[in-house]
Amino acid sequence: MSDNFAFNPENLALRFKAKDVVAAVFRYKKTALLCFFGILTGAALAAFLQPAQYTATTEFLVGEGRVDEVVSPEPTVQPMVKPVSEEDLNSEIELLHSQDVLRQVVVACGLDQRHSLLDRVFGTPTAQRRIDRAVVRLGKELRIELVKKSNLIDVTYKARDPQVAVQVLKSLTDAYMQKHVQVHSPPGQFEFFEQETERYKGNLADAEAQLKQFSDQNDGVAPQVSRDIALQKLSEFRSSLEQTRADIASTEQRIKTLEKQAGATPERLTTSTRTSDDAQVLQSLKTTLMGLQLKRTELLTKYQPSYPLVQEVDKEIGEAQAAIVAEEAKPLNEQTTDRNPTYAWINEELAKARADYTSLQAKAAAEQAIVASYEQRARDLAQKDLTQEDLLRTVKTDEENYLLYLHKQEQARMSEALDRTRILNVAVAEQPVAPSLPSNSPWALLSGGFFFALLFSLGAALAQQHLDPSFRTPDEVTAELQIPLLAAVPRADSSANRPHNRNGHELQQAEYSVSNTLTHVG
Repeated sequence: MSDNFAFNPENLALRFKAKDVVAAVFRYKKTALLCFFGILTGAALAAFLQPAQYTATTEFLVGEGRVDEVVSPEPTVQPMVKPVSEEDLNSEIELLHSQDVLRQVVVACGLDQRHSLLDRVFGTPTAQRRIDRAVVRLGKELRIELVKKSNLIDVTYKARDPQVAVQVLKSLTDAYMQKHVQVHSPPGQFEFFEQETERYKGNLADAEAQLKQFSDQNDGVAPQVSRDIALQKLSEFRSSLEQTRADIASTEQRIKTLEKQAGATPERLTTSTRTSDDAQVLQSLKTTLMGLQLKRTELLTKYQPSYPLVQEVDKEIGEAQAAIVAEEAKPLNEQTTDRNPTYAWINEELAKARADYTSLQAKAAAEQAIVASYEQRARDLAQKDLTQEDLLRTVKTDEENYLLYLHKQEQARMSEALDRTRILNVAVAEQPVAPSLPSNSPWALLSGGFFFALLFSLGAALAQQHLDPSFRTPDEVTAELQIPLLAAVPRADSSANRPHNRNGHELQQAEYSVSNTLTHVG
Protein backbone atom coordinates (compact mmCIF):
# COMPACT_ATOMS: atom_id res chain seq x y z
CA MET A 1 0.00 0.00 0.00
CA SER A 2 2.95 2.30 0.60
CA ASP A 3 3.77 2.16 -3.13
CA ASN A 4 0.38 3.63 -3.91
CA PHE A 5 1.11 6.58 -1.64
CA ALA A 6 4.65 7.20 -3.04
CA PHE A 7 5.17 10.77 -4.23
CA ASN A 8 6.10 11.26 -7.94
CA PRO A 9 6.81 14.89 -8.92
CA GLU A 10 6.49 14.04 -12.64
CA ASN A 11 2.79 13.22 -12.06
CA LEU A 12 2.01 16.84 -11.20
CA ALA A 13 -0.36 18.35 -13.71
CA LEU A 14 0.71 21.61 -15.31
CA ARG A 15 -2.77 22.82 -15.89
CA PHE A 16 -2.39 26.36 -14.76
CA LYS A 17 -5.28 28.72 -14.70
CA ALA A 18 -5.28 32.43 -14.15
CA LYS A 19 -5.86 32.08 -10.44
CA ASP A 20 -3.01 29.53 -10.29
CA VAL A 21 -0.66 32.05 -11.93
CA VAL A 22 -1.74 34.77 -9.51
CA ALA A 23 -1.42 32.35 -6.61
CA ALA A 24 2.09 31.35 -7.77
CA VAL A 25 3.12 35.01 -8.02
CA PHE A 26 1.80 35.79 -4.56
CA ARG A 27 3.31 32.61 -3.20
CA TYR A 28 6.79 33.36 -4.66
CA LYS A 29 6.54 37.14 -4.80
CA LYS A 30 10.14 37.63 -3.74
CA THR A 31 11.45 35.66 -6.69
CA ALA A 32 9.03 37.36 -9.10
CA LEU A 33 9.82 40.86 -7.85
CA LEU A 34 13.55 40.23 -7.86
CA CYS A 35 13.50 38.99 -11.45
CA PHE A 36 11.16 41.74 -12.63
CA PHE A 37 13.05 44.68 -11.16
CA GLY A 38 16.44 43.20 -11.96
CA ILE A 39 15.65 42.79 -15.66
CA LEU A 40 13.83 46.12 -15.85
CA THR A 41 16.79 47.88 -14.23
CA GLY A 42 19.19 46.27 -16.68
CA ALA A 43 16.96 47.26 -19.62
CA ALA A 44 16.75 50.83 -18.34
CA LEU A 45 20.52 51.04 -17.94
CA ALA A 46 21.05 49.55 -21.41
CA ALA A 47 18.44 51.90 -22.91
CA PHE A 48 19.88 55.10 -21.48
CA LEU A 49 23.56 54.24 -21.47
CA GLN A 50 23.86 52.67 -24.92
CA PRO A 51 25.34 54.90 -27.68
CA ALA A 52 23.07 56.09 -30.45
CA GLN A 53 23.12 53.96 -33.60
CA TYR A 54 22.22 55.36 -37.01
CA THR A 55 21.07 53.00 -39.75
CA ALA A 56 21.66 53.80 -43.43
CA THR A 57 19.93 51.78 -46.14
CA THR A 58 20.52 51.24 -49.84
CA GLU A 59 18.85 48.94 -52.35
CA PHE A 60 20.07 47.33 -55.58
CA LEU A 61 17.74 46.34 -58.40
CA VAL A 62 18.89 43.31 -60.41
CA GLY A 63 17.26 43.32 -63.85
CA GLU A 64 17.58 41.32 -67.03
CA GLY A 65 21.22 41.49 -67.96
CA ARG A 66 23.08 41.80 -71.22
CA VAL A 67 24.65 38.56 -72.37
CA ASP A 68 28.14 38.89 -73.82
CA GLU A 69 28.15 38.19 -77.53
CA VAL A 70 29.90 35.17 -78.89
CA VAL A 71 32.61 35.98 -81.43
CA SER A 72 31.30 34.97 -84.82
CA PRO A 73 31.92 35.87 -88.48
CA GLU A 74 28.53 37.53 -88.68
CA PRO A 75 28.65 41.35 -88.69
CA THR A 76 25.64 41.55 -86.40
CA VAL A 77 24.53 39.24 -83.63
CA GLN A 78 21.00 39.00 -82.33
CA PRO A 79 21.04 40.49 -78.82
CA MET A 80 20.34 38.07 -76.02
CA VAL A 81 18.68 38.90 -72.73
CA LYS A 82 19.13 36.74 -69.67
CA PRO A 83 16.20 36.65 -67.22
CA VAL A 84 16.92 37.06 -63.53
CA SER A 85 16.90 33.86 -61.50
CA GLU A 86 17.28 33.12 -57.82
CA GLU A 87 20.82 31.96 -58.47
CA ASP A 88 21.63 35.36 -60.01
CA LEU A 89 20.32 37.19 -56.95
CA ASN A 90 22.28 34.93 -54.60
CA SER A 91 25.38 35.46 -56.74
CA GLU A 92 25.02 39.23 -56.42
CA ILE A 93 24.67 38.88 -52.64
CA GLU A 94 27.85 36.83 -52.53
CA LEU A 95 29.60 39.54 -54.56
CA LEU A 96 28.50 42.07 -51.95
CA HIS A 97 29.92 39.79 -49.24
CA SER A 98 33.18 39.10 -51.11
CA GLN A 99 36.38 39.82 -49.24
CA ASP A 100 37.92 42.11 -51.86
CA VAL A 101 34.79 44.31 -51.94
CA LEU A 102 34.72 44.56 -48.15
CA ARG A 103 38.46 45.23 -48.11
CA GLN A 104 38.04 48.15 -50.51
CA VAL A 105 35.28 49.58 -48.30
CA VAL A 106 37.42 49.22 -45.16
CA VAL A 107 40.38 50.98 -46.76
CA ALA A 108 38.23 53.70 -48.37
CA CYS A 109 36.32 54.52 -45.15
CA GLY A 110 39.23 54.04 -42.75
CA LEU A 111 37.42 51.41 -40.70
CA ASP A 112 40.75 49.79 -39.90
CA GLN A 113 41.84 52.84 -37.89
CA ARG A 114 39.56 52.03 -34.95
CA HIS A 115 41.35 50.97 -31.77
CA SER A 116 39.82 48.76 -29.12
CA LEU A 117 40.66 48.27 -25.45
CA LEU A 118 42.56 45.10 -26.29
CA ASP A 119 44.79 47.09 -28.63
CA ARG A 120 45.71 49.40 -25.78
CA VAL A 121 46.43 46.44 -23.52
CA PHE A 122 48.28 44.12 -25.91
CA GLY A 123 49.71 46.73 -28.23
CA THR A 124 48.79 48.03 -31.68
CA PRO A 125 48.58 45.19 -34.27
CA THR A 126 49.96 45.38 -37.79
CA ALA A 127 48.11 47.22 -40.56
CA GLN A 128 47.22 44.00 -42.36
CA ARG A 129 45.81 42.49 -39.16
CA ARG A 130 43.74 45.63 -38.51
CA ILE A 131 42.37 45.47 -42.04
CA ASP A 132 41.50 41.78 -41.70
CA ARG A 133 39.72 42.37 -38.39
CA ALA A 134 37.85 45.34 -39.87
CA VAL A 135 36.78 43.21 -42.86
CA VAL A 136 35.41 40.50 -40.56
CA ARG A 137 33.65 43.10 -38.39
CA LEU A 138 32.17 44.84 -41.44
CA GLY A 139 30.91 41.51 -42.81
CA LYS A 140 29.07 40.90 -39.55
CA GLU A 141 27.67 44.43 -39.30
CA LEU A 142 26.35 44.55 -42.85
CA ARG A 143 22.84 43.19 -43.23
CA ILE A 144 22.15 42.06 -46.80
CA GLU A 145 18.75 40.57 -47.52
CA LEU A 146 16.54 39.82 -50.48
CA VAL A 147 13.22 41.62 -50.57
CA LYS A 148 10.56 38.94 -50.91
CA LYS A 149 8.91 38.49 -54.30
CA SER A 150 11.14 41.07 -55.97
CA ASN A 151 14.55 41.55 -57.58
CA LEU A 152 15.67 44.00 -54.90
CA ILE A 153 18.63 43.49 -52.58
CA ASP A 154 18.37 45.47 -49.35
CA VAL A 155 21.62 46.48 -47.62
CA THR A 156 21.69 48.19 -44.22
CA TYR A 157 24.57 49.31 -42.00
CA LYS A 158 24.57 50.75 -38.51
CA ALA A 159 27.13 53.19 -37.16
CA ARG A 160 27.39 55.78 -34.42
CA ASP A 161 27.99 58.49 -37.01
CA PRO A 162 25.32 58.82 -39.72
CA GLN A 163 27.89 60.17 -42.19
CA VAL A 164 30.08 57.11 -41.64
CA ALA A 165 27.09 54.84 -42.31
CA VAL A 166 26.36 56.65 -45.58
CA GLN A 167 30.02 56.67 -46.58
CA VAL A 168 30.31 52.92 -45.97
CA LEU A 169 27.27 52.17 -48.15
CA LYS A 170 28.49 54.49 -50.94
CA SER A 171 31.92 52.89 -50.90
CA LEU A 172 30.24 49.50 -50.89
CA THR A 173 28.16 50.52 -53.93
CA ASP A 174 31.24 51.69 -55.88
CA ALA A 175 33.29 48.61 -55.01
CA TYR A 176 30.37 46.29 -55.78
CA MET A 177 29.73 47.93 -59.16
CA GLN A 178 33.40 47.62 -60.09
CA LYS A 179 33.38 44.00 -59.00
CA HIS A 180 30.19 43.36 -60.98
CA VAL A 181 31.73 44.87 -64.13
CA GLN A 182 34.92 42.89 -63.60
CA VAL A 183 33.06 39.61 -63.14
CA HIS A 184 30.46 39.96 -65.88
CA SER A 185 32.64 41.59 -68.56
CA PRO A 186 35.08 39.44 -70.55
CA PRO A 187 38.60 40.65 -69.75
CA GLY A 188 40.65 42.06 -72.61
CA GLN A 189 37.82 41.93 -75.14
CA PHE A 190 38.42 45.39 -76.59
CA GLU A 191 42.20 44.89 -76.69
CA PHE A 192 41.76 41.57 -78.51
CA PHE A 193 39.50 43.06 -81.18
CA GLU A 194 41.76 46.09 -81.51
CA GLN A 195 44.79 43.84 -82.05
CA GLU A 196 42.95 41.70 -84.60
CA THR A 197 41.69 44.81 -86.39
CA GLU A 198 45.20 46.18 -86.74
CA ARG A 199 46.49 42.81 -87.95
CA TYR A 200 43.83 42.45 -90.63
CA LYS A 201 44.32 46.10 -91.60
CA GLY A 202 48.00 45.35 -92.26
CA ASN A 203 47.08 42.18 -94.16
CA LEU A 204 44.61 44.17 -96.27
CA ALA A 205 47.24 46.80 -97.08
CA ASP A 206 49.75 44.09 -98.10
CA ALA A 207 47.18 42.31 -100.25
CA GLU A 208 46.17 45.57 -101.97
CA ALA A 209 49.86 46.37 -102.62
CA GLN A 210 50.40 42.94 -104.16
CA LEU A 211 47.27 43.37 -106.31
CA LYS A 212 48.45 46.81 -107.48
CA GLN A 213 51.91 45.47 -108.29
CA PHE A 214 50.35 42.61 -110.23
CA SER A 215 48.12 45.05 -112.12
CA ASP A 216 51.12 47.28 -112.97
CA GLN A 217 52.98 44.27 -114.36
CA ASN A 218 50.04 43.65 -116.73
CA ASP A 219 49.77 47.33 -117.77
CA GLY A 220 46.60 47.75 -115.85
CA VAL A 221 44.70 45.29 -118.06
CA ALA A 222 42.80 42.61 -116.27
CA PRO A 223 44.14 39.13 -117.13
CA GLN A 224 40.62 37.87 -117.55
CA VAL A 225 39.89 40.47 -120.27
CA SER A 226 43.22 39.80 -121.97
CA ARG A 227 42.58 36.09 -121.72
CA ASP A 228 39.15 36.47 -123.32
CA ILE A 229 40.65 38.56 -126.14
CA ALA A 230 43.46 36.05 -126.59
CA LEU A 231 40.98 33.17 -126.67
CA GLN A 232 38.90 35.04 -129.25
CA LYS A 233 42.00 35.68 -131.41
CA LEU A 234 43.09 32.08 -130.88
CA SER A 235 39.71 30.88 -132.12
CA GLU A 236 39.97 33.17 -135.17
CA PHE A 237 43.48 32.02 -136.02
CA ARG A 238 42.52 28.40 -135.49
CA SER A 239 39.65 28.86 -137.92
CA SER A 240 42.00 30.59 -140.35
CA LEU A 241 44.55 27.78 -139.95
CA GLU A 242 41.93 25.16 -140.62
CA GLN A 243 40.80 27.12 -143.67
CA THR A 244 44.39 27.44 -144.85
CA ARG A 245 44.93 23.71 -144.40
CA ALA A 246 41.74 23.07 -146.36
CA ASP A 247 42.99 25.43 -149.09
CA ILE A 248 46.34 23.60 -149.12
CA ALA A 249 44.61 20.27 -149.56
CA SER A 250 42.39 21.72 -152.29
CA THR A 251 45.34 23.35 -154.07
CA GLU A 252 47.35 20.13 -153.84
CA GLN A 253 44.51 18.19 -155.43
CA ARG A 254 44.15 20.94 -158.08
CA ILE A 255 47.84 20.69 -158.92
CA LYS A 256 47.58 16.95 -159.37
CA THR A 257 44.55 17.36 -161.59
CA LEU A 258 46.19 20.11 -163.65
CA GLU A 259 49.37 18.04 -164.02
CA LYS A 260 47.28 15.11 -165.21
CA GLN A 261 45.39 17.32 -167.64
CA ALA A 262 48.62 18.93 -168.81
CA GLY A 263 50.01 15.50 -169.68
CA ALA A 264 46.89 14.64 -171.65
CA THR A 265 46.53 17.98 -173.46
CA PRO A 266 48.75 18.65 -176.61
CA GLU A 267 50.91 21.65 -176.50
CA ARG A 268 49.98 22.75 -180.10
CA LEU A 269 46.97 22.26 -182.40
CA THR A 270 46.98 21.70 -186.32
CA THR A 271 45.21 24.61 -187.84
CA SER A 272 45.51 23.55 -191.64
CA THR A 273 46.76 20.56 -193.73
CA ARG A 274 47.86 20.68 -197.47
CA THR A 275 49.04 17.74 -199.71
CA SER A 276 51.32 18.50 -202.77
CA ASP A 277 54.18 17.04 -204.83
CA ASP A 278 57.77 18.08 -204.52
CA ALA A 279 57.96 20.19 -207.69
CA GLN A 280 61.61 20.83 -207.47
CA VAL A 281 62.47 17.17 -207.05
CA LEU A 282 60.15 16.11 -209.89
CA GLN A 283 61.49 18.87 -212.09
CA SER A 284 64.99 17.85 -211.34
CA LEU A 285 64.17 14.18 -211.98
CA LYS A 286 62.35 15.01 -215.18
CA THR A 287 65.22 17.23 -216.32
CA THR A 288 67.65 14.40 -215.62
CA LEU A 289 65.36 11.95 -217.43
CA MET A 290 65.18 14.30 -220.46
CA GLY A 291 68.93 14.68 -220.47
CA LEU A 292 69.35 10.92 -220.33
CA GLN A 293 66.88 10.46 -223.17
CA LEU A 294 68.69 13.01 -225.23
CA LYS A 295 71.94 11.31 -224.48
CA ARG A 296 70.46 7.91 -225.54
CA THR A 297 69.22 9.39 -228.72
CA GLU A 298 72.61 10.80 -229.43
CA LEU A 299 74.25 7.50 -228.58
CA LEU A 300 71.79 5.56 -230.76
CA THR A 301 72.94 7.63 -233.60
CA LYS A 302 76.30 6.37 -233.05
CA TYR A 303 75.90 3.05 -231.48
CA GLN A 304 73.59 0.12 -231.41
CA PRO A 305 71.01 -0.32 -228.59
CA SER A 306 73.07 -3.19 -227.32
CA TYR A 307 76.04 -1.10 -226.90
CA PRO A 308 77.01 -0.99 -223.23
CA LEU A 309 77.09 2.72 -223.08
CA VAL A 310 73.59 2.83 -224.54
CA GLN A 311 72.43 0.15 -222.10
CA GLU A 312 73.91 2.06 -219.22
CA VAL A 313 72.07 5.16 -220.26
CA ASP A 314 68.88 3.03 -220.58
CA LYS A 315 69.42 1.83 -217.09
CA GLU A 316 69.82 5.37 -215.81
CA ILE A 317 66.70 6.40 -217.68
CA GLY A 318 64.81 3.55 -216.02
CA GLU A 319 66.04 4.60 -212.60
CA ALA A 320 65.10 8.17 -213.33
CA GLN A 321 61.65 7.13 -214.46
CA ALA A 322 61.30 4.89 -211.32
CA ALA A 323 62.38 7.76 -209.15
CA ILE A 324 59.82 10.03 -210.79
CA VAL A 325 57.12 7.40 -210.30
CA ALA A 326 58.17 6.94 -206.68
CA GLU A 327 58.25 10.66 -206.09
CA GLU A 328 54.86 11.06 -207.63
CA ALA A 329 53.54 8.22 -205.42
CA LYS A 330 54.74 10.04 -202.27
CA PRO A 331 53.29 13.52 -202.29
CA LEU A 332 54.33 16.25 -199.76
CA ASN A 333 51.93 16.95 -196.80
CA GLU A 334 52.10 20.49 -195.41
CA GLN A 335 50.51 21.10 -191.97
CA THR A 336 50.05 24.39 -190.15
CA THR A 337 50.00 24.26 -186.22
CA ASP A 338 49.27 26.88 -183.54
CA ARG A 339 49.61 27.13 -179.68
CA ASN A 340 46.94 25.15 -177.76
CA PRO A 341 45.02 27.64 -175.51
CA THR A 342 43.80 24.86 -173.22
CA TYR A 343 47.31 23.68 -172.67
CA ALA A 344 48.41 27.22 -172.02
CA TRP A 345 45.54 27.76 -169.55
CA ILE A 346 46.38 24.47 -167.80
CA ASN A 347 50.01 25.45 -167.52
CA GLU A 348 49.04 28.90 -166.32
CA GLU A 349 46.64 27.50 -163.70
CA LEU A 350 49.19 24.86 -162.73
CA ALA A 351 51.83 27.50 -162.17
CA LYS A 352 49.36 29.64 -160.26
CA ALA A 353 48.25 26.63 -158.16
CA ARG A 354 51.85 25.76 -157.40
CA ALA A 355 52.52 29.33 -156.34
CA ASP A 356 49.36 29.35 -154.22
CA TYR A 357 50.35 26.03 -152.70
CA THR A 358 53.69 27.42 -151.62
CA SER A 359 52.12 30.56 -150.19
CA LEU A 360 49.45 28.55 -148.41
CA GLN A 361 52.09 26.34 -146.83
CA ALA A 362 53.95 29.42 -145.62
CA LYS A 363 50.68 30.91 -144.37
CA ALA A 364 49.81 27.68 -142.55
CA ALA A 365 53.22 27.59 -140.89
CA ALA A 366 52.84 31.23 -139.82
CA GLU A 367 49.32 30.67 -138.55
CA GLN A 368 50.45 27.55 -136.69
CA ALA A 369 53.10 29.61 -134.93
CA ILE A 370 50.55 32.31 -134.13
CA VAL A 371 48.10 29.71 -132.79
CA ALA A 372 50.82 28.19 -130.61
CA SER A 373 51.72 31.69 -129.40
CA TYR A 374 48.12 32.52 -128.53
CA GLU A 375 47.69 29.15 -126.83
CA GLN A 376 50.72 29.84 -124.66
CA ARG A 377 49.49 33.38 -124.02
CA ALA A 378 46.04 32.08 -123.08
CA ARG A 379 47.59 29.60 -120.66
CA ASP A 380 49.75 32.32 -119.15
CA LEU A 381 46.78 34.68 -118.87
CA ALA A 382 44.69 31.90 -117.32
CA GLN A 383 47.41 31.36 -114.72
CA LYS A 384 47.63 35.10 -114.16
CA ASP A 385 43.85 35.24 -113.85
CA LEU A 386 44.00 32.55 -111.17
CA THR A 387 46.70 34.55 -109.42
CA GLN A 388 44.61 37.72 -109.66
CA GLU A 389 41.51 35.89 -108.43
CA ASP A 390 43.51 34.57 -105.50
CA LEU A 391 44.75 38.09 -104.76
CA LEU A 392 41.21 39.46 -105.08
CA ARG A 393 39.90 36.76 -102.74
CA THR A 394 42.67 37.56 -100.30
CA VAL A 395 41.85 41.27 -100.48
CA LYS A 396 38.14 40.57 -100.09
CA THR A 397 38.70 38.17 -97.20
CA ASP A 398 41.05 40.59 -95.43
CA GLU A 399 38.61 43.43 -96.03
CA GLU A 400 35.69 41.42 -94.64
CA ASN A 401 37.76 40.36 -91.63
CA TYR A 402 38.95 43.91 -91.13
CA LEU A 403 35.40 45.30 -91.26
CA LEU A 404 34.15 42.45 -89.06
CA TYR A 405 36.74 43.00 -86.34
CA LEU A 406 36.34 46.77 -86.68
CA HIS A 407 32.62 46.29 -86.03
CA LYS A 408 33.36 43.91 -83.15
CA GLN A 409 35.87 46.40 -81.77
CA GLU A 410 33.23 49.11 -81.81
CA GLN A 411 30.77 46.76 -80.10
CA ALA A 412 33.37 45.91 -77.45
CA ARG A 413 34.16 49.59 -76.97
CA MET A 414 30.46 50.40 -76.57
CA SER A 415 30.03 47.46 -74.19
CA GLU A 416 32.94 48.60 -72.03
CA ALA A 417 31.67 52.18 -72.17
CA LEU A 418 28.25 51.02 -71.04
CA ASP A 419 29.86 49.02 -68.26
CA ARG A 420 31.95 52.00 -67.16
CA THR A 421 28.88 54.23 -67.08
CA ARG A 422 27.03 51.62 -64.99
CA ILE A 423 24.52 50.72 -67.70
CA LEU A 424 24.31 47.23 -66.32
CA ASN A 425 21.69 44.80 -65.16
CA VAL A 426 22.30 46.08 -61.61
CA ALA A 427 21.17 49.55 -60.63
CA VAL A 428 21.02 51.43 -57.36
CA ALA A 429 17.31 51.60 -56.59
CA GLU A 430 17.75 53.62 -53.39
CA GLN A 431 20.72 55.83 -52.62
CA PRO A 432 21.92 55.87 -48.99
CA VAL A 433 20.83 58.96 -47.06
CA ALA A 434 22.28 60.14 -43.74
CA PRO A 435 19.61 59.42 -41.07
CA SER A 436 18.73 62.19 -38.66
CA LEU A 437 17.16 59.93 -36.02
CA PRO A 438 18.91 57.06 -34.26
CA SER A 439 17.58 53.58 -34.94
CA ASN A 440 17.96 52.37 -31.32
CA SER A 441 15.29 54.33 -29.36
CA PRO A 442 15.68 53.93 -25.52
CA TRP A 443 11.91 53.81 -25.04
CA ALA A 444 11.59 50.88 -27.40
CA LEU A 445 14.31 49.05 -25.51
CA LEU A 446 12.75 50.00 -22.19
CA SER A 447 9.30 48.81 -23.32
CA GLY A 448 10.80 45.56 -24.53
CA GLY A 449 12.68 45.17 -21.25
CA PHE A 450 9.49 45.78 -19.28
CA PHE A 451 7.53 43.09 -21.13
CA PHE A 452 10.46 40.71 -20.97
CA ALA A 453 10.87 41.32 -17.21
CA LEU A 454 7.16 40.72 -16.68
CA LEU A 455 7.17 37.49 -18.65
CA PHE A 456 10.42 36.31 -17.07
CA SER A 457 9.18 37.00 -13.50
CA LEU A 458 5.93 35.10 -14.19
CA GLY A 459 7.89 32.26 -15.67
CA ALA A 460 10.26 32.18 -12.70
CA ALA A 461 7.35 32.01 -10.22
CA LEU A 462 5.66 29.24 -12.21
CA ALA A 463 8.93 27.33 -12.55
CA GLN A 464 9.61 27.53 -8.83
CA GLN A 465 6.07 26.37 -8.10
CA HIS A 466 6.52 23.48 -10.53
CA LEU A 467 9.79 22.41 -8.96
CA ASP A 468 8.33 22.52 -5.40
CA PRO A 469 7.42 18.84 -4.46
CA SER A 470 4.94 19.70 -1.67
CA PHE A 471 1.14 19.63 -1.93
CA ARG A 472 -0.49 22.99 -1.51
CA THR A 473 -4.24 22.20 -1.63
CA PRO A 474 -6.45 19.21 -0.79
CA ASP A 475 -7.50 19.11 -4.44
CA GLU A 476 -3.89 18.44 -5.51
CA VAL A 477 -3.73 15.54 -3.06
CA THR A 478 -7.00 14.04 -4.36
CA ALA A 479 -6.02 14.62 -8.03
CA GLU A 480 -2.54 13.17 -7.62
CA LEU A 481 -3.23 10.18 -5.33
CA GLN A 482 -6.72 9.36 -6.60
CA ILE A 483 -7.91 8.62 -3.02
CA PRO A 484 -10.34 10.35 -0.70
CA LEU A 485 -8.79 12.82 1.71
CA LEU A 486 -9.99 12.45 5.33
CA ALA A 487 -8.15 15.33 6.94
CA ALA A 488 -5.66 18.14 6.20
CA VAL A 489 -3.49 19.85 8.78
CA PRO A 490 -2.38 23.40 7.85
CA ARG A 491 1.29 24.34 8.14
CA ALA A 492 2.00 26.58 11.04
CA ASP A 493 3.63 29.78 9.86
CA SER A 494 4.55 32.82 11.87
CA SER A 495 1.79 35.34 12.16
CA ALA A 496 3.98 37.98 10.71
CA ASN A 497 4.18 36.17 7.42
CA ARG A 498 0.52 35.16 7.26
CA PRO A 499 -1.83 37.13 5.09
CA HIS A 500 -4.86 38.81 6.80
CA ASN A 501 -8.34 39.49 5.62
CA ARG A 502 -10.13 42.85 5.78
CA ASN A 503 -11.18 42.21 9.40
CA GLY A 504 -7.63 41.49 10.45
CA HIS A 505 -8.17 37.73 10.82
CA GLU A 506 -5.36 35.50 9.62
CA LEU A 507 -5.85 33.51 6.44
CA GLN A 508 -4.60 30.00 6.15
CA GLN A 509 -2.15 29.43 3.34
CA ALA A 510 -3.05 26.79 0.85
CA GLU A 511 -0.24 24.53 1.81
CA TYR A 512 -0.71 21.24 3.59
CA SER A 513 1.23 18.18 4.49
CA VAL A 514 -0.33 14.79 4.22
CA SER A 515 -0.49 12.64 7.31
CA ASN A 516 1.23 9.33 7.10
CA THR A 517 -1.73 7.72 8.87
CA LEU A 518 -4.23 8.26 6.06
CA THR A 519 -6.67 5.47 5.87
CA HIS A 520 -7.85 4.08 2.58
CA VAL A 521 -11.60 3.77 2.48
CA GLY A 522 -12.85 1.21 0.02
